[in-house]
Amino acid sequence: MNETNEQLFLRVVEAGSLKAAAEQVNADPSAVSRKIAALEDRLRVKLLQRSTKRSVPTEAGTEYYEGMRALIEQQSALEARIAGAVDTPTGRLRITAPVDFGSEFVAPVLSALQEQAPDLKVELLLGSTFSDLVEQNIDVAIRIGRLPDSSLIARRLGAVPRVIVASKGYVEKNGAPKTPDEAEAHSFIIYRPDQNNTSIKLRRDGKQFSMPMSGNLTVNSVSAIRKLVSDGKGLHMGPTWVFKDGLAEGSLVQLLPKYALEAFPLHAVYVPTSYVPAKVRAFIDIMKTSVRANTAIAE
Repeated sequence: MNETNEQLFLRVVEAGSLKAAAEQVNADPSAVSRKIAALEDRLRVKLLQRSTKRSVPTEAGTEYYEGMRALIEQQSALEARIAGAVDTPTGRLRITAPVDFGSEFVAPVLSALQEQAPDLKVELLLGSTFSDLVEQNIDVAIRIGRLPDSSLIARRLGAVPRVIVASKGYVEKNGAPKTPDEAEAHSFIIYRPDQNNTSIKLRRDGKQFSMPMSGNLTVNSVSAIRKLVSDGKGLHMGPTWVFKDGLAEGSLVQLLPKYALEAFPLHAVYVPTSYVPAKVRAFIDIMKTSVRANTAIAE
């Protein structure tokens, strides 16, 4: 007999007698009676009027029964919601991602996720300033590039291929480098200051080459760089997806096409917990499917 005294009391009231309740739980009626007596002693009130054939709740017993039945129903509903949340995306999901990548690829994924889980509240934070996921209450962060060592869990989503590009007008005016060494004569549009005056590694036919990269224009906006490149302001090395339309229509030119650039790894990172919430699992699964379906960001 694993039921609590309170649960047994409810059962007695609903069954109509101690004997009927005892049969339901496969127990001796005297054992059930002792448990009801212990409950009455604790509450210091009589709950049942007992007879050989029937047990009827007193006025206090009726009030206690109604209150306990409501509490147990609320508990059952709460436990069902909590148990269901293990497999159903619920609550609030906070995602952070780089501005341009997040706008292009993460926002549509979150839209698709909300169609599957309409009660899920989603917040997308675009930018690179979200580093402390715990302090900033971030569920998942999208990271592009090599990850630093940390205690975070990282799920690889794919890779972001890179390309060296210039506008058709720039090439017609300034020519195009035929080898990595010749790139030194050209000005690059730089994304981050620490990329300036560095060497980029390329591979061709199993051999590694270095390409010098420097320039006087640094812009930390992918969309702004795309416009500057289109306007012929310099070369740029960046994600293929940013320039795919210009390359397809011929307004942009891929430079050093026979030399391979290492693709940037793409990860979803989150704080380790005893179990991964359904909202996080669902987002990562849809994000990975979306990445695999896109030739500009794939494994």
